[in-house]
Amino acid sequence: MILSNLTKLVCSCRCYIIKPVSFSIVPEVRNLIWKRRLCFKTKSLKVVIQVQRSRYSSAMASSSTSGGSKLRLIDVGANLTDDMYSGMYNGSKKHEPDLYKVLDRAVTQGVEKIFVTAGNLEEAKEAVNLCKDNERLWSTVGVHPTRCSEFDTKVASPDEFIRELKTLLDSNKGKIVALGEFGLDYERTQFCDEETQRKYFTLQLVELGAYANLPLFLHCRAAAKDLHSILSENRNCFPRGGVVHSFDGTLEEMNLFLELGLYIGINGCSLKTEENCKVVQEIPIDRLLLETDAPWCGIRPSHASSKFVKTKFEAAKKNWSENTMYKSRNEPQTLKNVLEAVAGIKELSEYELADTVYENTIKLFL
Repeated sequence: MILSNLTKLVCSCRCYIIKPVSFSIVPEVRNLIWKRRLCFKTKSLKVVIQVQRSRYSSAMASSSTSGGSKLRLIDVGANLTDDMYSGMYNGSKKHEPDLYKVLDRAVTQGVEKIFVTAGNLEEAKEAVNLCKDNERLWSTVGVHPTRCSEFDTKVASPDEFIRELKTLLDSNKGKIVALGEFGLDYERTQFCDEETQRKYFTLQLVELGAYANLPLFLHCRAAAKDLHSILSENRNCFPRGGVVHSFDGTLEEMNLFLELGLYIGINGCSLKTEENCKVVQEIPIDRLLLETDAPWCGIRPSHASSKFVKTKFEAAKKNWSENTMYKSRNEPQTLKNVLEAVAGIKELSEYELADTVYENTIKLFL
């Protein structure tokens, strides 16, 4: 009778297949807990029910995520120290700083946590300061491939640069979740040549990887072979794994990174073409992370994935107010659009995808 009533109770909340697993007597009162199992504990009886999600209709999925109230999302990459959130665009002031409103909107859409990505030492310091007093924000520390020439120009020596990075890491434990953003970018060698990129990515990996014992937040543009080679040769330098963020490579390249135990990060720049979408379709759901890379990489109407986007966010330039998005500037609330697109491509409910990706993110970073 108890099991029958509990089964009815669970089925009234979500569409599940319920399988009884075990019963045991317990003396204490506990709260309802569920993950892949549901545990109902009362004063005298503990009932453990194995849960298998069934596919439910898109109408039910929409209801489950209505208003973002039941989604749990983590944006694993947002450039919140960018000048655009201070109202500056290409050196011209367009509006007052509005980051606090940007963060409020993200929470409304279910974005519980945001990882603020840093591209050089100064940005890392700024990101750490931004995150210190906000329980929803964490930072990365590292040097972007297009900024690697700073190892030779910003301080007395590369060794001194590494010491400064280590000092930042040591003094902010608990608020830094990853090393990065670093890696290789062969599409923008006008900012830093390939040899310099390889040299200082390897230096960061070797000197900071095992030292910090943090996951890697990796950048890869047209450089998968070399990035994979460096990572393979230094596998002991990242015992906690990492993510290849903003992934836009081929299926073969994705599989190379998966073989190293890495996760794949997806944002709007990963979802431009039909070929991109085919690759996303093949990412194992337990190795998938979601991000915005804001203020860039939004999903545009011209993107192949845009047909799966359901939620429209108001944006403007003329007559803009701080309560709306500034047109052409991406922000973390649009992580919901990335979720919608990836769920559509993989033919999964948004709730199912959000729940799994949330668990993936916690497992890797927190």
